[in-house]
Amino acid sequence: MSLPVLTAVTGARWESDLVAALERSSLGLDVVRRCVDLPDLLATAQSGQARAVLLSADLRRLDREAVSRLIAGGVAVVGVVTPGDDEGEDRLHKLGVAKVVPADAPADVLASAVAEAVEFAQGTRRPQHSGFAVANPWQALPRLPVAPEPPAPESRTATGQLIACWGPTGAPGRTSVAVTLATELAAFGVPTLLADADVYGGVVAQALGLLDEAPGLAAACRSANNGSLDLPGLARHARQVLPRLRVLTGLQRADRWPELRVSALEQVWDLARQLAAATVVDCGFCLEQDEEISFDTAAPRRNGATLVTLERATTVVAVGAADPVGLQRLIRGLEELRETIPGVNLRVVVNAVRRGPVGGDAEGQIRDVLRRYAGVDDVVCVPYDRQSFDLALAHGRCLAEIAPKSPARAPLRMLAADLMGISLPRQRRRRR
Repeated sequence: MSLPVLTAVTGARWESDLVAALERSSLGLDVVRRCVDLPDLLATAQSGQARAVLLSADLRRLDREAVSRLIAGGVAVVGVVTPGDDEGEDRLHKLGVAKVVPADAPADVLASAVAEAVEFAQGTRRPQHSGFAVANPWQALPRLPVAPEPPAPESRTATGQLIACWGPTGAPGRTSVAVTLATELAAFGVPTLLADADVYGGVVAQALGLLDEAPGLAAACRSANNGSLDLPGLARHARQVLPRLRVLTGLQRADRWPELRVSALEQVWDLARQLAAATVVDCGFCLEQDEEISFDTAAPRRNGATLVTLERATTVVAVGAADPVGLQRLIRGLEELRETIPGVNLRVVVNAVRRGPVGGDAEGQIRDVLRRYAGVDDVVCVPYDRQSFDLALAHGRCLAEIAPKSPARAPLRMLAADLMGISLPRQRRRRR
């Protein structure tokens, strides 16, 4: 039985030799189409005519999103480069292509690379991002093989913590908690990166008084999607606002959410974990994955950025508001989060704790409710201090700078230390 494959190496002098080598291999490869450009390749792959594709690094408009779509459609991807083209091989690896072979390789070597890629694509391992990247009606078909994208080479050396600040709908204070955690970590001497990945309206830049309209995270994603992002490039996109604190600003307009591609974000987070010991990400609230209801073709998912960030996070800090409505939303949101990201490592923060909407022992009642209905024993309660947060927002400064003695700062400072395993000295009690 022959194995149908595609080629997309237009403009290469060795294309004819490559096709001839593939067809005379002993594994029975059949080149069903020699695609002339990327749209031709994607359309042919979507039609289900082939199970693998050999493409070159100089294919016009080739990016991580295209590789992601090929893999999500069950087509194994193998890169082919001119012998000695180290730059082209490196670019293909950055685009997510694991198998790269020289064009002058023997026929059996080329065929073996294709066969291994196809076998890998048909494996049973869970895909890294294909379930979050696009809504694909093919996934509703029975026994459709879903191919995982091979991990980027940078992820093997990533050692930093990725802390995602998430919370249910409403305004529980996700951004305030994320900014405070990041600034406290930097104050501890931890190299920290604060990123705004809220696709519904990120305000990290405004909270820190940054007036630059260019979103750093979107620029980093564009570079990653083109296969040109590296560690120095990510550092250039991340503005330094405090000692040991860099910021990747977010989208000022919600309609620009397609710029945060899931496949690109994966590489950004991998590099971020090398750039900083702690990366704190302000996420969007929505966890829905039902965009396929509105589309009959593969379409990008708006919530993919949030979902892939939560899946990649070493710790998810779930933020809820300290009132009956906010607590109900938090309890339901935690249940949905656990269903969406099984095995998630959770830390729960209840923000703006006060007696008014709860009454009596507000902190004790909140802990009891979350223990009973959400199974959460460890809750970080942040006292209500609207005046300090308003003052910090008005000046574009962090809480530690504008109100260092704020009662809201202490629990978040302790949480930041706990997340990084930092021991804090015990405070001596004042004698009366």
